[in-house]
Amino acid sequence: MSDGNRFPETGTILVVDDVQAVRQVLRAILERKGFRVLESENGQKALELLESLEEPPDVILLDLLMPEMDGYEFLRRIQSHREWRLIPVIMLTAQGDAKLEALQLGASDFLQKPVESAELIARVRAHVRLHQYIRGLEDIENILYTLARIVEARDRYTEEHTERVATYALALADEVGLSEEERENLRKGSMVHDIGKIALPDSILLKPGPLTAEEFEKVKEHPVVGYRILMGAQSMRGALSVVRHHHERWDGQGYPDRLKGEKIPLLARLCAVADAFDAMTSDRPYRAGMPLERALDILRDGAGTQWDPDLIGFALKVFPELYHGTPSS
Repeated sequence: MSDGNRFPETGTILVVDDVQAVRQVLRAILERKGFRVLESENGQKALELLESLEEPPDVILLDLLMPEMDGYEFLRRIQSHREWRLIPVIMLTAQGDAKLEALQLGASDFLQKPVESAELIARVRAHVRLHQYIRGLEDIENILYTLARIVEARDRYTEEHTERVATYALALADEVGLSEEERENLRKGSMVHDIGKIALPDSILLKPGPLTAEEFEKVKEHPVVGYRILMGAQSMRGALSVVRHHHERWDGQGYPDRLKGEKIPLLARLCAVADAFDAMTSDRPYRAGMPLERALDILRDGAGTQWDPDLIGFALKVFPELYHGTPSS
């Protein structure tokens, strides 16, 4: 196998084909242009290789007809994997009628066998650039998630709060029937919904007693602060409504924009219910977490005033199944 340090600028290509001669030809073409090349003889071996790598390849060249696991099943597997689904996959096959099905399963591109060298290099280079750009966006996301965790780390009472909020919010999303794109935006937004609290001093964030009116006004700024932090990150655009509007109220008495009813974006409404439930059932500096039944009663009482009444109906159904906190009284 080639030394990974030899090709720092051109990227890593995984070739998955059961014919050794084909793999050798593709390796020779790609290595002449400076690519690092990895090989697997079928889909199952390729999955095992992906599991072992510290960094995913930049492009996968994938044959369709292989023993043990063919290209179609391999595509299905990587499309369901959060870290691999964005790897560009270029299908290689002699079957002209296979293109549509492969693209529907998530293939990024298609090359007919036998592959012409210049076209192969051109396609691979284009997809490597795209994948490396996407990975750059993911690096930005990881920085933002780290900032959100820094906020949590300042307060032991809110440790893992964002993960729990995301879990509750996505459970509601399943009931509502969101698209995969909407679910991903909701997940991102839930993970960073309180990122604006990084601007709050510890004297407010960790205060063991009630906040003064002036202190609460400072707290109310965190959705806008978070929105401003995120607005420059293109990959987080779909999550902005969650961050800015998760403290709006159904009756229009929330903040920062006093939106009312369905004018509040749906993703923000979902996060608001999830956030409130986790806040009520978790320990805080000024009180212990509430028992499950008490928190559910508060959700019922706030349906149609603080929260979307339809979402509260779903929450009363799914939250008890996910709850692992203080036993109900």
